[in-house]
Amino acid sequence: MKLSAPVYRLKRKAKELARKDAIPLHLALDRVAVGEGFGAWSLLAAKSAESLSAEGLLARLEPGDLLLIGSRPGHGKTLLSLQLAVEAMKAGRRAVFFTLEYTAKDTLGRFRALGVDPVQFEALFSFDDSDTISAGHIMRALTEAPRGTLAIVDYLQLLDQKRGNPELADQIRDLKAFAQARGMILAFISQIDRSYDPALKPCPDFADVRLPNPLDLSLFSKSCFLHEGEIRFRAAG
Repeated sequence: MKLSAPVYRLKRKAKELARKDAIPLHLALDRVAVGEGFGAWSLLAAKSAESLSAEGLLARLEPGDLLLIGSRPGHGKTLLSLQLAVEAMKAGRRAVFFTLEYTAKDTLGRFRALGVDPVQFEALFSFDDSDTISAGHIMRALTEAPRGTLAIVDYLQLLDQKRGNPELADQIRDLKAFAQARGMILAFISQIDRSYDPALKPCPDFADVRLPNPLDLSLFSKSCFLHEGEIRFRAAG
C-alpha cells in the first residue's frame, strides 16, 4: 500500500491535527494512519519499514546472534519482531515470544493484522508471559528447542525489574553464551530513553537505549533501530 506522503510529513500532519482538535498525539497519529488504510500508526510505521525488515533482516542473522530492536513507542518495533518470527516460521524454524506486555490474544491479533493466520504456524510458535521471565527462565524454556530457534524478549528492560533477578549484565552474558552454545537467535525489544531527539539524528542508537543499570551493549552482535519509518541495521565489528 503506497502512502500519500512520506512518513515524516504524515507525522507532521498528525501533530497539526492534535493541536487543532486538542487530542493526544497518539490518537492523532492513529487517525492519520486510518486515513492511509491502516488500523493504527504502529502498523503504518512497520509497513513503511518493511523493505528493510523481516525476511531481509532474518537473512542477516546467524545462530548465536543477540539482536537488539529499539524504538520509541509506536514506531513498529514489536511488529517488526513478530514479522521476524513469521519469516522464521515460514522457513520451518521455531519462534518463541517472551513478554509481559501482551496477552496471547493480543499477540495472535497482531499476527492477523500482518495478514498471517496463526493456525498455520501453531506447531512452531510458543508464547510465554510468565511473571518469572529472566535469563534463567528463558534458558529453561528453551532447553529442548532446536538449533535455529528464534526467541524474542519483550522487552530487554523487563529482565531488570525484579530485585531477585541477577544483574542485567550477568543475565545478558549468560544468554549470549547460551545462544552461541545452542545455535539460537535471541532478539530483544528495547525501550529508548525519552531524551532521544529526532531533530539531532533520524534514528536512535545504542546511546539512546534506556538502561536503569549498566549493561555492555557490545554483547549484542546485531542491532536494528526504528523511527518514523526509518530503519537502521548494524552488525558488530
